[in-house]
Amino acid sequence: MKVWLDGRVCEGREARIPVVDHGLLYGDGVFEGLRVYARRVFRLDDHLRRLGVSARAIGLLIPGGLAAARVAVLETARALGAAEAYVRLIITRGDGPLSVDPTTCTAPRMLCIADALELYAREKQVRGLELVTVSVRRPAADALDPRVKSLNYLSNALAKREARLRGADEALLLNASGAVAEAAVANVFVARDGALFTPPATDGALEGITRDSVLGLAKQLGIEARERTLGRVDFFGADEAFLTGTGVRVVPIRALDGAPIGATPPGPLTAKLQAAFADLVQSSGVPLDSAPATCRPLSC
Repeated sequence: MKVWLDGRVCEGREARIPVVDHGLLYGDGVFEGLRVYARRVFRLDDHLRRLGVSARAIGLLIPGGLAAARVAVLETARALGAAEAYVRLIITRGDGPLSVDPTTCTAPRMLCIADALELYAREKQVRGLELVTVSVRRPAADALDPRVKSLNYLSNALAKREARLRGADEALLLNASGAVAEAAVANVFVARDGALFTPPATDGALEGITRDSVLGLAKQLGIEARERTLGRVDFFGADEAFLTGTGVRVVPIRALDGAPIGATPPGPLTAKLQAAFADLVQSSGVPLDSAPATCRPLSC
């Protein structure tokens, strides 16, 4: 693991932030998860644009702006040196007193982490995941907008914990109205009669970058794909279903609450989109070698 902090890249075990950082104390901050494929950062500018929106939504300044964030991502990933990696870019409110008041923090902090990531075992990615509907509900968009990718991930963590304690791979979260929002760490798609459906952001879904890529690929492949409010019954009546996300990529769903979904996964649409996405990420993205040499030496 490599970590970019205060303009330097260091080993993960050496990175330190103060205990009074409000990102730690109150989850006050935003983040983006990015992927490196074939030594290219996939859709870097789209991730940075979303980070900027999240930061503005909570009144948080990004130190050095998006240009500095771009440098941090590329420098950290390049320091790791892997052809494939996961990168976590984080902006916190910074250090402050033991008060929830964000105006007491005067210097936001940026850090970036690059490491390997495999959320599910390879066998699970091939055979498909088992999901359970959890008791944790997604807050209403007018209370906590899901389009703000904040450090407040407690509901996601509790959903994941419940799923794992119940022997499942992943959690399915519903909103307060009982409609499907997303999985704990990914967007969800269902397919029926050759068409794809995924919940809209207004139902609590994050407007995921991989989700957007899959919607675009579906259009190119002539597959009908659109946003639509979904319920649990839509999974039970689906021909196939899958998750998308920066961490998970495109992975089939095998069952929900013990009920099999469709035939043996991956289904034909899932397999077609997996292949198209694999081709896309190998041929696009910002090369790591394009990183400006503005950081200090690779040591803390």
